[in-house]
Amino acid sequence: MENLNQPEDNRYIDVGLERILNQVNQRIERDELIIKTIKNLRELLQVDRVVLYYFYAQWQGQVIFESLSKDKYSILGSIGPDECFNNEYAEMYLQGRVRAINDIETESIHECHREFLQGLKVRANLVVPVLTFKKGLWGLLVAHHCQAVRCWSSSDTQGMKRGAEVLATSPYVSGN
Repeated sequence: MENLNQPEDNRYIDVGLERILNQVNQRIERDELIIKTIKNLRELLQVDRVVLYYFYAQWQGQVIFESLSKDKYSILGSIGPDECFNNEYAEMYLQGRVRAINDIETESIHECHREFLQGLKVRANLVVPVLTFKKGLWGLLVAHHCQAVRCWSSSDTQGMKRGAEVLATSPYVSGN
């Protein structure tokens, strides 16, 4: 017996497949934008590592992209110290906080934060929020200098802020 619904079933399959392929294409374009942005920032700042730390749940996240001067600096997949990043810090980053630490050994920071950064072999870091309209604090764009202290300049900060804006306003990240 012939199935009279076959053409309609194929139409649903085609629409579903088209939607899936569109999502895959958007994710590829998002990933390419992120990779290009963090690579350009690492080269501009001449640092050892630039990472994108993405929040997948309320103030829980992980490094999902990185650009490295050397493979030995890889921290891909690292998660942050949950006990150090709390609602207070999240609120500051939601308000646009930029945090520049020239030397983690002499900076006045919580000991758990210092130990976390030491574990990542960081000596200086610069952190800017990636703020989107839909999610708010989507992630953190972070530059790490591992070999020595670093006095971050206003142009360093502006470059990182611009990189975060590029990511935040991309329809592939923000969902706009």
